[in-house]
Amino acid sequence: MFIFSGLVSKLHGTAKITNQFTIFHRLNHFVTISSSSTSTSLSPQDRNKLLATLLSNCTSLTRVRRIHGDIFRSRILDQYQIPFLWNNIMRSYIRHDSPLDAIHVYLGMVRSNVLPDRYTLPITIKAAFQIHDFPMGKQLHSVAVKLGFVQDEFCESGFITLYCKAGEFENARNVFDENPERKLGSWNAIIGGLNHAARANEAVEMFMEMKRSGFEPDDYTMVSVNSACGGLGNLSLALQLHKCVLQAKQEDKSDIMMMNSLIDMYGKCGCMVLASQVFEEMPQRNVVSWTAMITGYAANGNALEALECFRRMRDFGVRPNKITFVGVLSACVHGGFVEEGKEFFETMKSEFELEPGLSHYGCIVDLLSRNGQLKEAKKVVEEMPMRPNVMVWGCLMGGCEKFGDVEMAEWVAQYMVELEPWNDGVYVVLANVYAVRGMWKDVERVRKMIKEKKLAKIPAFSYPTTTF
Repeated sequence: MFIFSGLVSKLHGTAKITNQFTIFHRLNHFVTISSSSTSTSLSPQDRNKLLATLLSNCTSLTRVRRIHGDIFRSRILDQYQIPFLWNNIMRSYIRHDSPLDAIHVYLGMVRSNVLPDRYTLPITIKAAFQIHDFPMGKQLHSVAVKLGFVQDEFCESGFITLYCKAGEFENARNVFDENPERKLGSWNAIIGGLNHAARANEAVEMFMEMKRSGFEPDDYTMVSVNSACGGLGNLSLALQLHKCVLQAKQEDKSDIMMMNSLIDMYGKCGCMVLASQVFEEMPQRNVVSWTAMITGYAANGNALEALECFRRMRDFGVRPNKITFVGVLSACVHGGFVEEGKEFFETMKSEFELEPGLSHYGCIVDLLSRNGQLKEAKKVVEEMPMRPNVMVWGCLMGGCEKFGDVEMAEWVAQYMVELEPWNDGVYVVLANVYAVRGMWKDVERVRKMIKEKKLAKIPAFSYPTTTF
């Protein structure tokens, strides 16, 4: 099978266009041939549409760059001072997870004196927050104000998302409040931004305000608010949101995303019976559906059910992803299935070619530590390809506390203090380890250190129940 990509280049001094296509073979061999021996006339609009189609059909970042290079060498972007092609090139880079390339295209566009339009800015905003360049995002906000796009639905929602991701919720709310004729996209942006920032209660309150303002939620709204409800663990609210999901369903559109969010929500609310009911009634399921069930069972301590669900998933031929294995390994931790956990960890790498991340290593360290295999857990930590975070060290420290391993606890403590010098938890656990061994002088020494460093436990708090 051959994949077509290419360019349409302008003949020297004429308005005639020669169609040229670069034919890429699977093995990356390619040749350039003319589609016809004679020239055919194409309007600039038709040519641009053709190039946009070629870009949208790209299946890899390499091909996007190749077509971008062809367009650049043909000087088409210099001949027609419109943002259409620039936008499509940027959008293709974003689609293939290369936001920095998209930013470079935008800067090239500005240097070419091409003014961005209402489609350019949302693409560039998305690229900016994907690379965490929030100062650039604020500069784009100024550009939008100058060009009169600041209240455009796509730009507005983009800036709300940008400020939420930057943790500047007051600015996000200001952008939201400044437009009295805001659209659903802006509501979705503020609700989703609050949810991703773990401000679940505020996200639910915004959803309620949206409903009171006469807006009907769509699937994006419901996914965000369902996730927020799961964060609150409010089953009463979850049942009411389920009704909203049923009302938001559209016959001509897949509802799998909303159903997956329901499974996740019920799992986080501790009701796997309802999660299972939603799952079994779904006409179509994807890897997210299965993963939500597995992680839900694991989080609620139903280890055997989680592993059985994983077995069914594989029987159905669904390929697990990294999040799936976090759920599977967590189930092994809760069930104390040490050998099974080791096997799944190796299967992840050998059979599915998935590189374990911090969460996976944390699960394995936790699994071994809980079972008293502290030396093996320490070896895993020392051989990790990335630097262990405080969660990984904490798992090993928990094993030291459980089994009273003073030497290893002191070794772990120095790394935890280095990562979080303000956290009193490591000192408390270290004191507990000394207490298990009856080392009361060391217990007093550690307690004195806590007082001298003026460390104090952060008080807990809870959310009130919210319904509507």
